[in-house]
Amino acid sequence: MSDTPVIGVLALQGDVREHLVALATADAVARPVRRPEELAEVDGLVLPGGESTTISKLAVLFGMMEPLRARVRDGLPVYGTCAGMILLADKILDPRSGQETVGGIDMIVRRNAFGRQNESFEAAVGIKGVEGDPVEGVFIRAPWVESVGATAEVLAEHEGHIVAVRQGNALATSFHPELTGDHRVHRLFADMVRANRAAESL
Repeated sequence: MSDTPVIGVLALQGDVREHLVALATADAVARPVRRPEELAEVDGLVLPGGESTTISKLAVLFGMMEPLRARVRDGLPVYGTCAGMILLADKILDPRSGQETVGGIDMIVRRNAFGRQNESFEAAVGIKGVEGDPVEGVFIRAPWVESVGATAEVLAEHEGHIVAVRQGNALATSFHPELTGDHRVHRLFADMVRANRAAESL
């Protein structure tokens, strides 16, 4: 078995291309995923930033929501950024009408918590598990995590708000590391995928 994991990026809406580039830099084979049969072929999956309500509705429309939930429930390593964090939350504090989540992390998130598009900002974020200097986080209409359950681990905070969480094979950040040249968070996720593949092969 090759040590190079195949990691998909849910390509229904959002900044798909940037994640594909970041994953390739993290020594993964990266490919877009739009259909259930493509989902079945990957070792891990990124849920990108974009518009969480739109991604949710498109996932239902494309017949992806239930396969996504099933694979995450079965332990597929998954990483959500911004809108992807919202999709991985078990509960949204202020959901839009008809908005669904994939779930997978015992957390409650607040949409657009850091403000509107014109209030976007960058900030240095120290992330547990990422060595070296803090990561430059790009916050664009970003959510934050209101609270986490006992099984979720807080990896980072910004100004007292939780902005990075991990629970088992699920990782989520409020911000967009794919929009910077620093791909250490993607490398952390790729390592999670490799570890899961190794465990499954035993």
